Amino acid sequence: MSRQIIINSEYRERRAALLNNNSLEDLFFERDTYQKIAGNVYRGRVQDVLPGMQAAFVDIGISRNAFIHLNDLYPILNNEQKKKLSKKELNVKHVLQPGQWLMVQVVKEPMGSKGAKVTCKISIPGRFFVYIPSDNKIGISRRINDDGERGRLKSIGQDLKSGSEGLIIRTNARDESYTKLQNDYNFLSGTWKRIRNDFFQKNDIDILYQEEDLLKNLIRDYLDENIDRVVVDDKKDYQRLIDLTSVFAPDLKNRIALYQRNVPILAAYNIEKEIESLLQRKVWLKSGGYLVIDQTEALVSIDINTGKFTGKKNLQDTIVKTNKEAVAEIARQIKLRDIGGIIIIDFIDMNNQSDQQSVTDLLANELAKDRTKTSILGFTKLGLLEMTRKKVREGFGSLMQKDCPVCGGTGKVLSESTVAMKVIRKIDEITSRKKYPAVSLELHPEVAAVLIGAGGEKLQELEDKFGIDIFISGNAELKYEDMIIEKGTKEDLQPEILDLDAGDRIKVKIEDQHASNEEAGIARIDGYIIIVNGAGNMVDNEVEIIIDDMHRTYARAHLA
Repeated sequence: MSRQIIINSEYRERRAALLNNNSLEDLFFERDTYQKIAGNVYRGRVQDVLPGMQAAFVDIGISRNAFIHLNDLYPILNNEQKKKLSKKELNVKHVLQPGQWLMVQVVKEPMGSKGAKVTCKISIPGRFFVYIPSDNKIGISRRINDDGERGRLKSIGQDLKSGSEGLIIRTNARDESYTKLQNDYNFLSGTWKRIRNDFFQKNDIDILYQEEDLLKNLIRDYLDENIDRVVVDDKKDYQRLIDLTSVFAPDLKNRIALYQRNVPILAAYNIEKEIESLLQRKVWLKSGGYLVIDQTEALVSIDINTGKFTGKKNLQDTIVKTNKEAVAEIARQIKLRDIGGIIIIDFIDMNNQSDQQSVTDLLANELAKDRTKTSILGFTKLGLLEMTRKKVREGFGSLMQKDCPVCGGTGKVLSESTVAMKVIRKIDEITSRKKYPAVSLELHPEVAAVLIGAGGEKLQELEDKFGIDIFISGNAELKYEDMIIEKGTKEDLQPEILDLDAGDRIKVKIEDQHASNEEAGIARIDGYIIIVNGAGNMVDNEVEIIIDDMHRTYARAHLA
C-alpha cells in the first residue's frame, strides 16, 4: 500500500491531498480569505444568558457572538451544581451572568447565519497526546488494537499525568519511547499553564491559543511510518517541513521531497480533476452506477442509482452489488466533502433484510477510517438509511462555492415563457395607469424571442391587444428575469432599423436556438434580432443568410 501527502503551495492558498494507492483519501485547505478558528481558545465575555434554551452567547472578538450550552460549562461548575446538572435541575442563569469572563474553545466554526459553538472543556492536541486539563481520564485511540501496547501506553499515561487532568493517547504514540511521550506531555502541559496564566493576566477579550497552520498539522497528525512520501512544490515550505519533521519525527525526515517538474503538482498527481469532481452533484461508480448528492438546510441526501450497470445474474444481485460498491464511495465522498449533520442515504431497495445488514456493516467499516465521529442509525420504514457525522466547519462545497446570484441557490430559474408572461403583465400594468403611445423592452434574448414569436406574429398580437407600439431588443448580458422598460412616444423609442432590405445576403453568428421554434436560430446585430429559419441546429456557427423581410425590432431570414 502506497500512501503519500501532496502539498501545493500557492500565493494566498495551500492545498494538501492524502493519497492512498494514488486514490484521493483526504483533502486539506488553507486560504487567506478563510479564517479557521476551530480549536482556538479565547478569553470571552458572556453577553446574553438564555434560560429557556439553557445556553448563553459569548463575545470572543469575532463578527458574531459564540454559542455555549449548559452541558459545555461542566468544568466551571462546583460539586453542588454538577449534582443538579446530572438530575437536570440546574438552570444556566444560576451559573452565568452577563459580563462574566469565560475561557472557551471553539468546537464548531461559524456556519451560515450561526455563530461559533464553544465549550469550557479545553483540549490541546499534540503529536502523541490530546491534553484535557479538566477530565481525569485516559483514552486510547481505537486504531491501537494490540492489548499489550494499549496496556503499556495507559501505564505511561497514568505515570505522566497529575491531578485531575486527562489524556487521550493518539495513534502516533504506538511503539514510541517513554522519553518521546514524556516530551510531548511536558510541551502540552506547559502550553496549558501558559493559556491559564494569560487568561488571568489579561483584562479584555483575546485569543489565548491558536490552532496550528496546515503544514504543522499535517506533520503532527498524519506523518507516520505509513506515509511513504511528503511532496511539496515550494522551496520555503519544503525547508519548513524539514524543520518540523526534525522536531516531531526526525527518523522520517528523508521522506520529505521537493517537487521540481514544470507540470503543476496537483495536475501531475491527477488531484485537480478530483477536486473539481467534488463540486458535482453526480458521482459515477466504476460499474456504471452513480450517486446523486444534494445538500439542503436540514440534511444531506445521497441517492444511489444503477445507471448503466445491468449486472450478469438477476435484478436483486445487481442491486446489492451496486449498493455495496456505492458504500465505499459514499464514505469517501462524505469525508472529502466534509459533509456533516444528518445524512440520509437512499439505497436501491433491497428485499432481503440480510442484504440490508451486510450493506450497513460494510458502511460502518468504511466510516471507521474517518477521524470525524460518525453514527449509523439504521434503515427507516421507508428503506432510507439514517446516519450522522459531526459537523465542525463548513463543508468543502461551502468553502469553494456560493449561492448562484441568479437562482439564489435553488438551482432553478424561471423559464423564458414564464418571464415572458411577467413582461406581458407588466405592460398591462403600465398601460392601465396611463396610455403611453409606445414602450421599449430590453430583455434576455430567449425571453425576447418568445415575445416576438417564431415569425413575429406574437409581437403583432401584443401590439393589437394593448393598442400601442412595442419595441423589443435582446441583451445577452441581462439575466433571464431582468427587464428594462422605457415608456414614451414611437418617435422617441423606435430604434434604428438596420440598413438592410429583403434579398440582402449577410454573414451572422447563430447565438441561440429559438425558444419556441427549434428549427429556427437567433442572430443579433446590436440588439436587433434576426430570426433565421433552418438554423436551429447551428448555434455558435457563422452562416450566410438571406433577409426575407424587415420589421421595427426584428427581421426574418433563411439560410443562403
